[in-house]
Amino acid sequence: MTTGYFSHPDCRLHEMGQGHPECPERLDAIADRLIASRLMDVLTQRDAPLAALSALERAHSADHIATLQAANEQLALPGRGYVQIDPDTAMNPRTWQAILRAAGAAVAATDAVMAGELHNAFCAVRPPGHHACRDRVMGFCFINNVAVAALHALEHHRLERVAVVDFDVHHGNGTENILANNPRVLMAGIFQHPLYPNSGFESSATNMHNLPVPANTQGAAVREMFANDIIPQLDAFKPQMVFISAGFDAHREDELAQLALVEADYAWITDQIVQVAQRHAQGRIVSCLEGGYALGALGRSVEAHLRVLMEY
Repeated sequence: MTTGYFSHPDCRLHEMGQGHPECPERLDAIADRLIASRLMDVLTQRDAPLAALSALERAHSADHIATLQAANEQLALPGRGYVQIDPDTAMNPRTWQAILRAAGAAVAATDAVMAGELHNAFCAVRPPGHHACRDRVMGFCFINNVAVAALHALEHHRLERVAVVDFDVHHGNGTENILANNPRVLMAGIFQHPLYPNSGFESSATNMHNLPVPANTQGAAVREMFANDIIPQLDAFKPQMVFISAGFDAHREDELAQLALVEADYAWITDQIVQVAQRHAQGRIVSCLEGGYALGALGRSVEAHLRVLMEY
């Protein structure tokens, strides 16, 4: 079996203005690192298709999708460069296309892994998704790619249980908003607290297993918490497929937060998740890029993540 690498040039065309940390160069940093390391030569590269609206509607309301489409129509008017959707998040005339490619990658990767064409897959896409709520754009995110894919696996492929593991430094509040109290999903993750979006430290949803981590925590402590807290929850749930919100902004070089992970920590976390998938899910994993804004660290961390995925 092989590891799939889903991306598309359209994902580079979304940008939110000069100096914005969620920038097209993020994908360049990843691709450059994978080319230099020769990993790109052995990955199964696939273009991300456009997601069908019906796939988005599993995770988002019709009003939310209509709002994004209306903003896209505004951007077709002469002289419109950006439409600001929330304080951190804007659309340009190519954003809607990128949104559909990002969600389409997650769905296509799910289909390919479920069909046995790929053992696992990584979606190098943007915009990211884990802050996007059912009815709200938030934190650089428009459509929740991982939630769309997880619900696709449940509804289209009729799986009974899927897990979402989120190791972005920020809590995946949008994923929680969409998947809370769904008994067929377990969401588990680590994140720095307190930190944007200031959520996740307490949840009434029984299928949410959040692990807040104090600022300045080192990798060894994160590994211990992950092994003792998150892995037992995943094993008890026995997911039939695992989805990863793969944010690399907990890296010690990333200035948007204050955790201190390094590439070896991401490799270790990935290995732990893969072992869960091997035990319960026939190894089936789809990983989607979320955060990570220190470009050099991002490229190296994705390389470490993929090297582990490719071992199995």
